[in-house]
Amino acid sequence: MKIYTKTGDTGTTALYGGTRVMKYNLRIESYGTIDELNSYLGLIKDQKIDISIKKSLLIIQNELFTLGSMLATPAEKETLKNGKERLNIIKIDESSIQNLENEIDKMDEELPQMTHFILPGGHQTVSFCHLARCVCRRSERLVVELNDQEAIDNNILKYLNRLSDYLFTLARKLSKDLMVNEIKWIPEKK
Repeated sequence: MKIYTKTGDTGTTALYGGTRVMKYNLRIESYGTIDELNSYLGLIKDQKIDISIKKSLLIIQNELFTLGSMLATPAEKETLKNGKERLNIIKIDESSIQNLENEIDKMDEELPQMTHFILPGGHQTVSFCHLARCVCRRSERLVVELNDQEAIDNNILKYLNRLSDYLFTLARKLSKDLMVNEIKWIPEKK
């Protein structure tokens, strides 16, 4: 299989099922941003962090590929002519969301109660988590907009929302693990 196909040279790309759309199509922008998020997770995973966090991030990276595949498949192309599903993979579902919630709860048990908003920073690895969280929020906003135009699986929206919570909590956990102080936002009073 060649890396280059030349089929996108005119600014279009194919969705699963063959429909061609412009590369700036909201569906493409949505799963392209999820791909960007996945790259940031790879960057976090490559840091000197606990092996259990690395394993959790690898699971999430795989789930993001699944999520991207789900977004790349328009509703009218989800079922093949023979009645079978086009995507013959385990999709993002309620259990995927529950797994994220379990990971958040497990990390949160070790953390001090939050009393202030927290500014990104304190350590490069923590900052990578905050960058990933921001990209996750952007992908969520794009998917919400896409959902306004054409209905998508609601589990995708829930998953992205929970993933940003996971990444925020992970940033806090890594601050603790790396023994760096969280940077509290304390606004100046008038």
